[in-house]
Amino acid sequence: MLQRNVIVISAAFLLMPGIVHAAEGDVARGAKLFKQCALCHVFEHGRKSGIGPNLAGVIGRKAGTTQYPYSAAMKSANFRWDEKHLNAFLKSPAATVKGNRMTFPGLDSPQDRADVIAYLETKSDSGGAERR
Repeated sequence: MLQRNVIVISAAFLLMPGIVHAAEGDVARGAKLFKQCALCHVFEHGRKSGIGPNLAGVIGRKAGTTQYPYSAAMKSANFRWDEKHLNAFLKSPAATVKGNRMTFPGLDSPQDRADVIAYLETKSDSGGAERR
């Protein structure tokens, strides 16, 4: 009985509004949505950051740790970029890391965020040189 309850609770959690999992994201659509991000961000290891930090190996990396002149707020952010933190940041960068300098207002749509995260996951490797 306990195992059945866990499955029901897990299924209910997955269906909660506002909670989006990257596994549900559409990578191709995320690539299209990311074009607005590509104005500031690049994905290539060893390449200098653009207006925004280089996102090569971003998944799993500690926030504010690449070669980039981050704000004090981002440097002191104490988390790693995972699905939960990316979802929150993509929804509202200003609310997630108060005092950061990213001018992007955020993505309102949970599906848009899931799609971008799914795309970011395809661009991140498991052993990124930028991870700390």
